[in-house]
Amino acid sequence: MDKYEPVRDIGSGNFGVARLMRNRETRGLVAVKLIERGRRVRSLGPLFVSSRGLDWVGSAGSSDPALCWFGCADRIDENVYREIVNHRSLRHPNIIQFIEVILTPTHLAIVMEYAAGGELFDRIVDRGRFSEDEARYFFQQLICGVSYCHHMQICHRDLKLENVLLDGSPAPRLKICDFGYSKSSVLHSRPKSAVGTPAYIAPEVLSRREYDGKLADVWSCGVTLFVMLVGAYPFEDQDDPKNIRKTIQRIAAIQYNIPDNIHISDECRQLISRIFVSNPLRRITMREIKSHPWFLKNLPRELTDAVQLSYFRRDNNGAPTFSDQSTEEIMKIVKEARTMPKSSRSGYGYGDECSDEEEKEEESEPKEEEEDECDKRVREVRESGELDMASLRI
Repeated sequence: MDKYEPVRDIGSGNFGVARLMRNRETRGLVAVKLIERGRRVRSLGPLFVSSRGLDWVGSAGSSDPALCWFGCADRIDENVYREIVNHRSLRHPNIIQFIEVILTPTHLAIVMEYAAGGELFDRIVDRGRFSEDEARYFFQQLICGVSYCHHMQICHRDLKLENVLLDGSPAPRLKICDFGYSKSSVLHSRPKSAVGTPAYIAPEVLSRREYDGKLADVWSCGVTLFVMLVGAYPFEDQDDPKNIRKTIQRIAAIQYNIPDNIHISDECRQLISRIFVSNPLRRITMREIKSHPWFLKNLPRELTDAVQLSYFRRDNNGAPTFSDQSTEEIMKIVKEARTMPKSSRSGYGYGDECSDEEEKEEESEPKEEEEDECDKRVREVRESGELDMASLRI
Protein backbone atom coordinates (compact mmCIF):
# COMPACT_ATOMS: atom_id res chain seq x y z
CA MET A 1 0.00 0.00 0.00
CA ASP A 2 3.05 2.28 -0.10
CA LYS A 3 1.96 3.67 -3.48
CA TYR A 4 -1.19 5.15 -1.92
CA GLU A 5 -1.52 7.78 0.78
CA PRO A 6 -4.66 7.91 2.92
CA VAL A 7 -7.00 10.86 2.52
CA ARG A 8 -9.78 9.92 4.90
CA ASP A 9 -11.99 7.06 6.02
CA ILE A 10 -15.22 7.29 4.09
CA GLY A 11 -17.28 4.35 5.32
CA SER A 12 -17.36 1.15 7.28
CA GLY A 13 -19.07 -2.22 7.30
CA ASN A 14 -19.27 -5.43 9.28
CA PHE A 15 -15.92 -6.54 7.90
CA GLY A 16 -13.74 -3.45 7.68
CA VAL A 17 -13.49 0.08 6.38
CA ALA A 18 -13.61 2.01 3.13
CA ARG A 19 -10.87 4.52 2.61
CA LEU A 20 -10.38 7.30 0.10
CA MET A 21 -6.73 7.23 -0.94
CA ARG A 22 -4.49 9.07 -3.36
CA ASN A 23 -1.92 7.58 -5.70
CA ARG A 24 1.37 9.18 -4.66
CA GLU A 25 2.65 9.23 -8.23
CA THR A 26 -0.41 10.17 -10.31
CA ARG A 27 -2.22 12.06 -7.51
CA GLY A 28 -5.43 10.38 -8.60
CA LEU A 29 -8.07 9.41 -6.04
CA VAL A 30 -9.07 5.79 -5.55
CA ALA A 31 -11.54 3.97 -3.33
CA VAL A 32 -10.17 1.06 -1.32
CA LYS A 33 -12.09 -1.74 0.38
CA LEU A 34 -10.12 -2.96 3.37
CA ILE A 35 -11.25 -6.41 4.51
CA GLU A 36 -9.60 -7.86 7.59
CA ARG A 37 -7.65 -11.02 6.86
CA GLY A 38 -9.09 -14.26 8.17
CA ARG A 39 -12.17 -12.58 9.53
CA ARG A 40 -15.62 -13.98 8.94
CA VAL A 41 -17.80 -11.43 7.22
CA ARG A 42 -21.51 -11.27 6.55
CA SER A 43 -21.43 -9.21 3.40
CA LEU A 44 -19.14 -7.37 1.06
CA GLY A 45 -21.62 -5.01 -0.50
CA PRO A 46 -20.75 -2.35 -3.04
CA LEU A 47 -18.72 0.73 -2.35
CA PHE A 48 -20.72 3.88 -2.96
CA VAL A 49 -20.91 7.56 -2.12
CA SER A 50 -24.20 8.76 -0.66
CA SER A 51 -25.55 11.43 1.62
CA ARG A 52 -24.05 9.33 4.41
CA GLY A 53 -20.61 9.45 2.82
CA LEU A 54 -19.05 6.31 1.36
CA ASP A 55 -21.01 3.34 2.63
CA TRP A 56 -21.62 -0.34 2.03
CA VAL A 57 -24.87 -1.89 0.90
CA GLY A 58 -26.06 -4.31 3.54
CA SER A 59 -24.17 -2.59 6.34
CA ALA A 60 -25.29 -3.19 9.88
CA GLY A 61 -28.42 -1.39 10.96
CA SER A 62 -30.29 -1.36 7.64
CA SER A 63 -33.61 -3.21 7.71
CA ASP A 64 -35.09 -1.93 4.44
CA PRO A 65 -35.25 -4.81 1.91
CA ALA A 66 -34.48 -2.29 -0.82
CA LEU A 67 -31.27 -1.30 0.93
CA CYS A 68 -30.02 -4.63 2.22
CA TRP A 69 -27.65 -6.96 0.47
CA PHE A 70 -29.37 -10.31 0.88
CA GLY A 71 -26.29 -12.35 0.13
CA CYS A 72 -23.43 -13.08 2.46
CA ALA A 73 -19.91 -14.39 2.20
CA ASP A 74 -19.04 -16.36 5.32
CA ARG A 75 -15.34 -15.67 4.84
CA ILE A 76 -12.91 -14.09 2.45
CA ASP A 77 -13.68 -16.79 -0.06
CA GLU A 78 -15.39 -17.51 -3.36
CA ASN A 79 -17.50 -14.34 -3.40
CA VAL A 80 -14.42 -12.18 -2.91
CA TYR A 81 -12.45 -14.15 -5.46
CA ARG A 82 -15.34 -14.03 -7.95
CA GLU A 83 -15.78 -10.29 -7.49
CA ILE A 84 -12.11 -9.61 -8.12
CA VAL A 85 -11.55 -12.00 -11.03
CA ASN A 86 -14.73 -11.07 -12.90
CA HIS A 87 -14.38 -7.35 -12.23
CA ARG A 88 -10.75 -7.25 -13.37
CA SER A 89 -11.73 -8.60 -16.79
CA LEU A 90 -13.98 -5.61 -17.54
CA ARG A 91 -12.97 -2.24 -18.92
CA HIS A 92 -15.86 -0.04 -20.00
CA PRO A 93 -16.88 3.59 -19.34
CA ASN A 94 -20.07 2.44 -17.61
CA ILE A 95 -18.34 0.04 -15.20
CA ILE A 96 -16.35 1.04 -12.13
CA GLN A 97 -12.73 0.31 -12.98
CA PHE A 98 -10.96 -2.38 -11.01
CA ILE A 99 -7.36 -1.35 -10.36
CA GLU A 100 -5.65 -3.97 -8.23
CA VAL A 101 -5.80 -6.12 -5.12
CA ILE A 102 -3.14 -5.81 -2.43
CA LEU A 103 -2.38 -8.01 0.56
CA THR A 104 -1.15 -6.26 3.69
CA PRO A 105 -0.15 -7.90 6.98
CA THR A 106 -3.66 -7.29 8.32
CA HIS A 107 -6.00 -6.66 5.38
CA LEU A 108 -7.02 -7.57 1.87
CA ALA A 109 -7.27 -4.27 -0.04
CA ILE A 110 -9.37 -3.99 -3.19
CA VAL A 111 -8.45 -0.83 -5.08
CA MET A 112 -10.91 0.61 -7.58
CA GLU A 113 -12.09 3.75 -9.28
CA TYR A 114 -13.59 6.40 -6.99
CA ALA A 115 -17.08 7.55 -8.00
CA ALA A 116 -17.60 10.99 -6.49
CA GLY A 117 -21.18 11.47 -7.70
CA GLY A 118 -22.83 8.98 -5.38
CA GLU A 119 -25.27 6.22 -6.14
CA LEU A 120 -28.26 6.44 -8.43
CA PHE A 121 -30.50 5.35 -5.57
CA ASP A 122 -29.77 8.51 -3.59
CA ARG A 123 -30.46 10.66 -6.63
CA ILE A 124 -33.92 9.14 -6.97
CA VAL A 125 -34.59 9.49 -3.25
CA ASP A 126 -33.74 13.19 -3.52
CA ARG A 127 -35.84 13.73 -6.64
CA GLY A 128 -38.71 11.33 -6.02
CA ARG A 129 -38.58 10.06 -9.59
CA PHE A 130 -37.09 11.03 -12.94
CA SER A 131 -38.63 12.43 -16.07
CA GLU A 132 -38.87 9.93 -18.91
CA ASP A 133 -35.98 11.60 -20.73
CA GLU A 134 -33.70 11.47 -17.68
CA ALA A 135 -34.66 7.87 -16.93
CA ARG A 136 -33.88 6.95 -20.54
CA TYR A 137 -30.49 8.70 -20.31
CA PHE A 138 -29.43 6.52 -17.37
CA PHE A 139 -31.14 3.38 -18.72
CA GLN A 140 -29.22 3.69 -21.99
CA GLN A 141 -25.94 3.74 -20.08
CA LEU A 142 -27.00 0.85 -17.85
CA ILE A 143 -27.93 -1.30 -20.83
CA CYS A 144 -24.64 -0.55 -22.59
CA GLY A 145 -22.65 -1.48 -19.49
CA VAL A 146 -24.59 -4.69 -18.87
CA SER A 147 -24.49 -5.60 -22.57
CA TYR A 148 -20.70 -5.31 -22.42
CA CYS A 149 -20.60 -7.60 -19.37
CA HIS A 150 -22.69 -10.15 -21.23
CA HIS A 151 -20.42 -9.91 -24.26
CA MET A 152 -17.56 -10.75 -21.91
CA GLN A 153 -19.62 -13.76 -20.74
CA ILE A 154 -20.29 -12.30 -17.28
CA CYS A 155 -23.75 -11.89 -15.78
CA HIS A 156 -23.98 -9.49 -12.84
CA ARG A 157 -26.92 -11.06 -10.93
CA ASP A 158 -27.32 -8.17 -8.49
CA LEU A 159 -28.20 -5.18 -10.64
CA LYS A 160 -30.02 -2.49 -8.69
CA LEU A 161 -29.93 1.23 -8.09
CA GLU A 162 -27.58 0.83 -5.14
CA ASN A 163 -25.06 -0.91 -7.37
CA VAL A 164 -25.04 1.91 -9.89
CA LEU A 165 -22.78 4.90 -9.19
CA LEU A 166 -22.33 8.28 -10.84
CA ASP A 167 -19.02 9.94 -11.64
CA GLY A 168 -19.96 13.43 -10.45
CA SER A 169 -19.70 15.21 -13.81
CA PRO A 170 -22.40 17.74 -14.89
CA ALA A 171 -23.80 15.12 -17.29
CA PRO A 172 -23.34 12.13 -14.95
CA ARG A 173 -21.75 9.00 -16.33
CA LEU A 174 -23.28 5.87 -14.87
CA LYS A 175 -20.94 3.25 -13.40
CA ILE A 176 -21.94 -0.32 -12.54
CA CYS A 177 -20.21 -1.73 -9.46
CA ASP A 178 -20.14 -4.76 -7.18
CA PHE A 179 -19.46 -8.04 -8.92
CA GLY A 180 -19.59 -10.23 -5.79
CA TYR A 181 -22.53 -12.23 -7.15
CA SER A 182 -21.42 -12.20 -10.78
CA LYS A 183 -21.01 -15.39 -12.78
CA SER A 184 -18.72 -16.09 -15.70
CA SER A 185 -19.90 -18.68 -18.20
CA VAL A 186 -16.22 -19.45 -18.75
CA LEU A 187 -15.21 -19.90 -15.11
CA HIS A 188 -18.43 -20.88 -13.33
CA SER A 189 -21.44 -23.16 -13.68
CA ARG A 190 -24.88 -21.88 -14.64
CA PRO A 191 -26.48 -20.07 -11.70
CA LYS A 192 -29.40 -21.55 -9.80
CA SER A 193 -29.38 -19.77 -6.43
CA ALA A 194 -31.66 -16.84 -5.61
CA VAL A 195 -28.94 -14.32 -4.89
CA GLY A 196 -29.46 -10.59 -5.14
CA THR A 197 -32.17 -8.35 -3.75
CA PRO A 198 -35.80 -9.61 -3.64
CA ALA A 199 -37.32 -6.52 -5.27
CA TYR A 200 -35.15 -7.07 -8.37
CA ILE A 201 -35.05 -10.84 -8.84
CA ALA A 202 -36.60 -12.45 -11.90
CA PRO A 203 -39.34 -15.12 -11.73
CA GLU A 204 -37.05 -17.90 -12.99
CA VAL A 205 -34.67 -17.22 -10.10
CA LEU A 206 -37.49 -18.16 -7.72
CA SER A 207 -37.62 -21.67 -9.20
CA ARG A 208 -34.25 -22.58 -7.65
CA ARG A 209 -33.41 -24.35 -10.90
CA GLU A 210 -30.67 -23.42 -13.33
CA TYR A 211 -31.41 -20.22 -15.19
CA ASP A 212 -29.81 -17.87 -17.70
CA GLY A 213 -28.17 -15.12 -15.65
CA LYS A 214 -28.11 -12.77 -18.64
CA LEU A 215 -31.90 -12.91 -19.04
CA ALA A 216 -32.29 -12.41 -15.29
CA ASP A 217 -30.11 -9.29 -15.63
CA VAL A 218 -32.54 -7.97 -18.27
CA TRP A 219 -35.37 -8.28 -15.73
CA SER A 220 -33.36 -6.40 -13.09
CA CYS A 221 -32.64 -3.63 -15.60
CA GLY A 222 -36.39 -3.38 -16.12
CA VAL A 223 -36.98 -3.01 -12.38
CA THR A 224 -34.35 -0.26 -12.30
CA LEU A 225 -36.09 1.56 -15.17
CA PHE A 226 -39.46 1.25 -13.46
CA VAL A 227 -38.15 2.71 -10.20
CA MET A 228 -36.56 5.63 -12.04
CA LEU A 229 -39.89 6.41 -13.74
CA VAL A 230 -42.32 5.71 -10.89
CA GLY A 231 -40.27 6.18 -7.73
CA ALA A 232 -41.42 2.83 -6.33
CA TYR A 233 -40.59 -0.84 -6.79
CA PRO A 234 -42.92 -2.56 -9.26
CA PHE A 235 -43.57 -5.73 -7.26
CA GLU A 236 -43.62 -4.43 -3.70
CA ASP A 237 -46.94 -4.00 -1.95
CA GLN A 238 -46.93 -0.26 -1.27
CA ASP A 239 -49.00 -0.84 1.88
CA ASP A 240 -46.56 -3.46 3.14
CA PRO A 241 -43.24 -2.82 1.32
CA LYS A 242 -41.06 -4.78 3.76
CA ASN A 243 -43.05 -7.99 3.33
CA ILE A 244 -40.66 -10.05 1.22
CA ARG A 245 -43.16 -12.90 0.92
CA LYS A 246 -45.65 -10.60 -0.78
CA THR A 247 -42.94 -9.26 -3.07
CA ILE A 248 -42.01 -12.78 -4.16
CA GLN A 249 -45.66 -13.68 -4.77
CA ARG A 250 -46.23 -10.55 -6.85
CA ILE A 251 -43.12 -11.27 -8.92
CA ALA A 252 -44.38 -14.79 -9.63
CA ALA A 253 -47.74 -13.38 -10.72
CA ILE A 254 -46.20 -10.46 -12.69
CA GLN A 255 -48.40 -8.18 -10.61
CA TYR A 256 -47.45 -4.52 -11.07
CA ASN A 257 -49.11 -1.31 -12.14
CA ILE A 258 -48.11 2.20 -13.17
CA PRO A 259 -50.09 4.84 -11.23
CA ASP A 260 -52.56 6.84 -13.30
CA ASN A 261 -50.99 10.14 -12.24
CA ILE A 262 -47.62 9.22 -13.78
CA HIS A 263 -47.40 9.84 -17.51
CA ILE A 264 -45.24 7.37 -19.40
CA SER A 265 -45.23 7.11 -23.17
CA ASP A 266 -46.79 4.10 -24.89
CA GLU A 267 -43.40 3.09 -26.29
CA CYS A 268 -41.90 3.00 -22.81
CA ARG A 269 -44.84 1.05 -21.39
CA GLN A 270 -44.50 -1.45 -24.20
CA LEU A 271 -40.79 -1.90 -23.46
CA ILE A 272 -41.49 -2.47 -19.76
CA SER A 273 -44.19 -5.02 -20.59
CA ARG A 274 -41.72 -6.92 -22.78
CA ILE A 275 -39.17 -7.00 -19.96
CA PHE A 276 -41.61 -8.15 -17.28
CA VAL A 277 -42.36 -11.48 -18.95
CA SER A 278 -42.36 -14.56 -16.74
CA ASN A 279 -40.92 -16.94 -19.31
CA PRO A 280 -37.32 -15.80 -19.84
CA LEU A 281 -37.27 -17.31 -23.33
CA ARG A 282 -40.07 -14.92 -24.33
CA ARG A 283 -38.57 -11.91 -22.58
CA ILE A 284 -37.01 -9.18 -24.67
CA THR A 285 -33.28 -9.70 -25.11
CA MET A 286 -30.50 -7.20 -24.57
CA ARG A 287 -29.98 -6.95 -28.32
CA GLU A 288 -33.68 -6.23 -28.86
CA ILE A 289 -33.67 -3.56 -26.15
CA LYS A 290 -30.79 -1.80 -27.90
CA SER A 291 -32.80 -1.64 -31.12
CA HIS A 292 -36.08 -0.61 -29.46
CA PRO A 293 -37.42 2.80 -30.65
CA TRP A 294 -37.75 4.13 -27.09
CA PHE A 295 -34.15 3.19 -26.28
CA LEU A 296 -32.77 4.71 -29.48
CA LYS A 297 -34.38 8.10 -28.95
CA ASN A 298 -31.73 10.74 -28.13
CA LEU A 299 -29.08 8.02 -27.84
CA PRO A 300 -25.71 9.69 -27.17
CA ARG A 301 -23.10 9.00 -29.83
CA GLU A 302 -20.78 7.31 -27.35
CA LEU A 303 -23.49 4.71 -26.68
CA THR A 304 -24.08 3.77 -30.31
CA ASP A 305 -23.03 0.32 -31.47
CA ALA A 306 -20.30 1.76 -33.66
CA VAL A 307 -18.53 3.24 -30.64
CA GLN A 308 -19.42 0.48 -28.17
CA LEU A 309 -17.85 -2.20 -30.34
CA SER A 310 -14.44 -0.70 -29.64
CA TYR A 311 -14.71 -1.94 -26.03
CA PHE A 312 -15.36 -5.55 -27.01
CA ARG A 313 -11.71 -6.51 -27.33
CA ARG A 314 -9.85 -9.60 -26.13
CA ASP A 315 -6.30 -10.73 -26.66
CA ASN A 316 -5.34 -13.57 -28.96
CA ASN A 317 -5.94 -16.17 -26.27
CA GLY A 318 -9.46 -14.91 -25.61
CA ALA A 319 -8.56 -13.67 -22.13
CA PRO A 320 -9.08 -10.09 -20.93
CA THR A 321 -5.93 -8.01 -20.65
CA PHE A 322 -7.10 -5.14 -18.46
CA SER A 323 -5.22 -5.93 -15.24
CA ASP A 324 -1.53 -6.29 -14.52
CA GLN A 325 -2.33 -9.03 -12.01
CA SER A 326 -2.82 -12.55 -13.32
CA THR A 327 -5.66 -14.80 -12.19
CA GLU A 328 -3.11 -17.05 -10.49
CA GLU A 329 -1.63 -14.12 -8.56
CA ILE A 330 -5.07 -12.98 -7.42
CA MET A 331 -6.01 -16.52 -6.39
CA LYS A 332 -2.85 -16.74 -4.31
CA ILE A 333 -3.52 -13.38 -2.63
CA VAL A 334 -7.12 -14.28 -1.76
CA LYS A 335 -6.04 -17.66 -0.42
CA GLU A 336 -3.41 -16.05 1.80
CA ALA A 337 -5.96 -13.47 2.97
CA ARG A 338 -8.20 -16.17 4.42
CA THR A 339 -5.95 -16.48 7.44
CA MET A 340 -4.36 -13.88 9.64
CA PRO A 341 -0.59 -14.32 10.07
CA LYS A 342 0.10 -15.96 13.43
CA SER A 343 2.30 -13.09 14.55
CA SER A 344 -0.48 -10.58 13.91
CA ARG A 345 -3.40 -12.26 15.67
CA SER A 346 -2.93 -10.81 19.11
CA GLY A 347 -5.02 -7.74 19.72
CA TYR A 348 -7.45 -8.41 16.85
CA GLY A 349 -9.74 -10.87 18.58
CA TYR A 350 -9.08 -13.68 16.12
CA GLY A 351 -8.18 -16.16 18.79
CA ASP A 352 -11.73 -15.98 20.09
CA GLU A 353 -13.26 -15.87 16.64
CA CYS A 354 -11.72 -18.86 14.85
CA SER A 355 -10.74 -22.20 16.26
CA ASP A 356 -7.89 -24.28 14.84
CA GLU A 357 -10.48 -26.57 13.26
CA GLU A 358 -12.15 -23.59 11.58
CA GLU A 359 -8.76 -22.40 10.31
CA LYS A 360 -8.19 -25.74 8.60
CA GLU A 361 -11.65 -25.47 7.08
CA GLU A 362 -10.81 -22.01 5.74
CA GLU A 363 -7.69 -23.34 4.07
CA SER A 364 -9.70 -25.90 2.12
CA GLU A 365 -11.43 -24.95 -1.11
CA PRO A 366 -14.70 -23.16 -0.23
CA LYS A 367 -18.03 -24.08 -1.68
CA GLU A 368 -18.77 -22.05 -4.75
CA GLU A 369 -22.13 -20.87 -3.53
CA GLU A 370 -23.90 -21.36 -0.24
CA GLU A 371 -27.50 -20.48 0.55
CA ASP A 372 -27.75 -16.77 1.24
CA GLU A 373 -30.55 -14.83 2.92
CA CYS A 374 -32.49 -14.22 -0.28
CA ASP A 375 -32.18 -17.89 -1.24
CA LYS A 376 -33.40 -18.83 2.22
CA ARG A 377 -36.45 -16.54 1.99
CA VAL A 378 -37.39 -17.95 -1.42
CA ARG A 379 -37.05 -21.51 -0.13
CA GLU A 380 -39.23 -20.72 2.88
CA VAL A 381 -41.98 -19.27 0.70
CA ARG A 382 -41.85 -22.25 -1.66
CA GLU A 383 -41.97 -24.76 1.20
CA SER A 384 -44.89 -22.93 2.82
CA GLY A 385 -46.99 -23.50 -0.28
CA GLU A 386 -47.63 -19.77 -0.66
CA LEU A 387 -45.77 -19.67 -3.97
CA ASP A 388 -47.49 -21.54 -6.77
CA MET A 389 -44.61 -22.70 -8.94
CA ALA A 390 -47.02 -23.46 -11.78
CA SER A 391 -47.92 -19.77 -11.88
CA LEU A 392 -44.35 -18.92 -12.86
CA ARG A 393 -45.03 -20.17 -16.39
CA ILE A 394 -41.36 -20.90 -17.09
